[in-house]
Amino acid sequence: MFGILDELVEAGKIRHYGVSVERIAEAEKALEFPGIQSVQIIFNIFRQRPAEGFFPKAKSRGVGILARVPLASGLLTGKMTRATTFSADDHRSYNREGEAFDKGETFAGVDYETGLRAVEELRPLVPAGATMAQLALRWILMFDAVTCAIPGARRPQQAEDNIAAAGLPPLPDPTMDQIRAIYDRNIRAQVHHLW
Repeated sequence: MFGILDELVEAGKIRHYGVSVERIAEAEKALEFPGIQSVQIIFNIFRQRPAEGFFPKAKSRGVGILARVPLASGLLTGKMTRATTFSADDHRSYNREGEAFDKGETFAGVDYETGLRAVEELRPLVPAGATMAQLALRWILMFDAVTCAIPGARRPQQAEDNIAAAGLPPLPDPTMDQIRAIYDRNIRAQVHHLW
């Protein structure tokens, strides 16, 4: 596949190409191919492992990082509760254990109840005038290896709110430390070793 993509670049049919992966091992394997320009990988407050080893490798190669599932399927918007329901065709109702595809795509692999508890711990860290989603997106942008985050939006206002996260001041070190502690306490054991 990479050979074909390299040929398309040489022929002028495309300028650049990248990959979208599930696991760190896949991302690191992609870095072995010199034509790779970007890697799309799940990265959010509930999926912090890529920052540990993969980001420095990608940065040293000049490979861009696109953080996908940045809001953990909506958990990190802070709008969900135990009473929230999802339609039958929504992956959040039928793929929590990976019945249809890799469960890491649904809530970033985090158990829903655990995610809700962690969100409540994050809530006091939201900057004044910002939303939980903006905190989650600004957190991602604190990592200089990240080129951009790619959150979804159903309405124009959601897209505008997401964009506004880039204009927030950098999160202070104590806030970053507290977010890491919340991850370590609530999430790490569930997901860190899996992807």
